[in-house]
Amino acid sequence: MAFGWYDVIISVYAAFLIDCIFGDPQGFPHPVRLMGKLISLLEKLLLHKKNPWWIKRILGGLLVLIVLGLTGGITFGIVFASYYFEGKYLGTKYISIFVMSLLNATCIASRDLNDAAMKVCRPLLKGNVEEARQAVSMIVGRDTKSLDADGIARAAVETVAENTNDGVVAPVIFLLIGGPVGGMLYKAINTMDSMIGYKNHKYMYFGTAAAKLDDIAGFVPARISAILMVVAAWFLRYDSANAWRIFLRDRYKHASPNSAQCESVCAGALEVRLAGDAYYSGQLVKKEFIGDPIREISPGDIIRACKLMYFTVLLLLALLAMFTPVFLRGIKI
Repeated sequence: MAFGWYDVIISVYAAFLIDCIFGDPQGFPHPVRLMGKLISLLEKLLLHKKNPWWIKRILGGLLVLIVLGLTGGITFGIVFASYYFEGKYLGTKYISIFVMSLLNATCIASRDLNDAAMKVCRPLLKGNVEEARQAVSMIVGRDTKSLDADGIARAAVETVAENTNDGVVAPVIFLLIGGPVGGMLYKAINTMDSMIGYKNHKYMYFGTAAAKLDDIAGFVPARISAILMVVAAWFLRYDSANAWRIFLRDRYKHASPNSAQCESVCAGALEVRLAGDAYYSGQLVKKEFIGDPIREISPGDIIRACKLMYFTVLLLLALLAMFTPVFLRGIKI
């Protein structure tokens, strides 16, 4: 099996277009949902309260290895099969690009992120706080019962900002590096972190490997995303100078080394203050504020955050287009 960077690049562009048009159709056997089921099954088999902390860490690492091995192996098998059968029986190479495009599209979550945010924004604009509160509870991990309209809008903007990297830019970067296998491995890492990477009593040691691996995998993409977002703010005529200032000042005001990178840029670009204390499972968690309250947050900021997300990934794809001719000079992998 031999394929060029041409195939990878075309499949990434096609994947982004597919995601923008279709998102993740309901009822479709999405790979991330399958990953989630696998992680839940392995957690039941491997996580036991009576185990000492070091055993939990070892077994948590074993879970990571199993999930990554199965995810990478199955994805590689699908891509290999598409190239093998098209070359031997079909006589066309477009089937494999189509297969890769479909796989890649499941790694990108721009449409779903936008749709989820709009489900919060629309009722807020109509003054229906309860419906907006219910919608935002589906996309954040904090308690939402006590959130007022401003708190709901703030939570939605934070989610869009953070997931600009986690759900859109970082997957695209990993797809460019490793094709569908690279993209799926990143999604597996991100999914494991979101399920077991918590620093609570249950996952403190068992989720260590997942959390650390997610920090490592997202380290460079988060910073690329943040810088691209500053440029996107300039194109959208947001406050790009303030975005850069807040980025330099507040990008590490988060327990994760990556989460506040895009969040700080977004706060600065929109001239609002994000983050702050929040309740999780009834427990108050103290958090630093990100950004300055130059103006009060509003439902419209959710729309502006989504525009910032889309323009950020479009900048990345535009940069890719500039360098595409280099990859088309017979480079093969």
